[in-house]
Amino acid sequence: MAKPKKTPRPKAQTPKGFRDYFGADVSERAEMLQTIAGVYHRYGFEALESSAVETVEALGKFLPDVDRPNEGVFAWQDEDDSWMALRYDLTAPLARVYAQHRNDLPTPYRRFAMGPVWRNEKPGPGRYRQFYQCDADTVGAANVAADAEICAMLSDTLEEVGIPRGDYLVRVNNRKVLNGVLEAMGVTDEGQAADVLRTIDKFDKVGESGVRELLGKGRLDASGAYIDGVGLSEAQADPVVAFLTSKGADAAATLANLRNAIGGSSIGADGVNELETIASLLDAGGYDATRIEIDPSVVRGLGYYTGPVFEAELTFEILDEKGRKRQFGSVSGGGRYDDLVKRFTGQSVPATGVSIGVDRLLAALREKGRIGRTEVGPVVVTVMDRDRMADYQAMVAELRNAGIRAEVYLGNPKNFGNQLKYADKRNSPVAVIEGGDEKANGVVQIKDLILGAKIAESATLEEWKERPSQFEVPRDQLVAKVREILDAD
Repeated sequence: MAKPKKTPRPKAQTPKGFRDYFGADVSERAEMLQTIAGVYHRYGFEALESSAVETVEALGKFLPDVDRPNEGVFAWQDEDDSWMALRYDLTAPLARVYAQHRNDLPTPYRRFAMGPVWRNEKPGPGRYRQFYQCDADTVGAANVAADAEICAMLSDTLEEVGIPRGDYLVRVNNRKVLNGVLEAMGVTDEGQAADVLRTIDKFDKVGESGVRELLGKGRLDASGAYIDGVGLSEAQADPVVAFLTSKGADAAATLANLRNAIGGSSIGADGVNELETIASLLDAGGYDATRIEIDPSVVRGLGYYTGPVFEAELTFEILDEKGRKRQFGSVSGGGRYDDLVKRFTGQSVPATGVSIGVDRLLAALREKGRIGRTEVGPVVVTVMDRDRMADYQAMVAELRNAGIRAEVYLGNPKNFGNQLKYADKRNSPVAVIEGGDEKANGVVQIKDLILGAKIAESATLEEWKERPSQFEVPRDQLVAKVREILDAD
């Protein structure tokens, strides 16, 4: 009789494109989210926590391929044959929430939301399938003052989390201006307009000459492959190039250049006027061009937005994996999207918002050395006599009641050295020791582990004697002495 095959053990590894977060990472993110939430709340936005799961129907155009619902999102079929998916971003859920509860919500509705989102996309270096976003949106306000406010709030948020002025720039553009450019070009076919949008998106990579070639017959890329162009004439391409290169020495010059780029287009003029209003409002609020500027080269996502669009870019340099200098790049983006709620209600509802990539922002702060400190562990009460566990629990309770993070060692207490190794591994600042002799004499030993580590790294034996890192104190002075050590460290 053949032996039954053993079930193979599962591999202890995270799924492709996902990662685990430990103590310091989680604490740093929580602290950042709290800081961002504080800014959003100060601006009058209210918190919303929507479901992590939406129907595929609600996600709509965010789903790349409706015939294969697991493409782009993580989706599954419910028992009633309907498809559901983990949220792809925090904006689609907002549109559903507003459409569902609009009669109970104030207008405008100002909300912020924070949490993980999931994308079933090919992972790569620094690109994960689960990541955190932090959004703020105003629904129901058509006035571009709402867009200006979002930009100002984004600037304040970056500074609040530790990105100083000079290390970031919020750049603002408008989809309506681009619509005016398309009108000036005589492009009315939606397919051709989409091709032009895709070409404009490549401006930062191929430059002015590359855009001209791609709008015309085409060009050879870096690999030598030929890329077919849109097929426009040189005269038709001129407004696009004028649009992309219209940034002037100041906002007034940029706006004047944009007016020339749109020709006689009325929708384009509306867009330029909106940018002018935004610039005026921001200037009145004290946000000059070193913090927020009008920049026509912001083209990312223009196909999705209906009006102003903005992007926060970190301007300081970092070294890539090959040691080359490069700018850190974008950590946030947003804009006006007046057609999203319409999918549910049939009526256009004005909306504008911004999304911050929390993981990228954390990575930026680590690059600048502004976070990344070692997480301080709890005070560890060691166990010298397992029969006196109640005494040790009483000590840890006193410490916790005093607001001090503490724990009793719960491993095998037989080897005291292992207890101190455990405390070191937890990065504990203090170890509390009470053996039988200490109990009889009414005292406890308190070991300053942080000072001990510093002395062990740099001090001579004589300095050890002059700077003791272990103290004997009366039992009733336990909390006071621990507090003294923690405050000194």
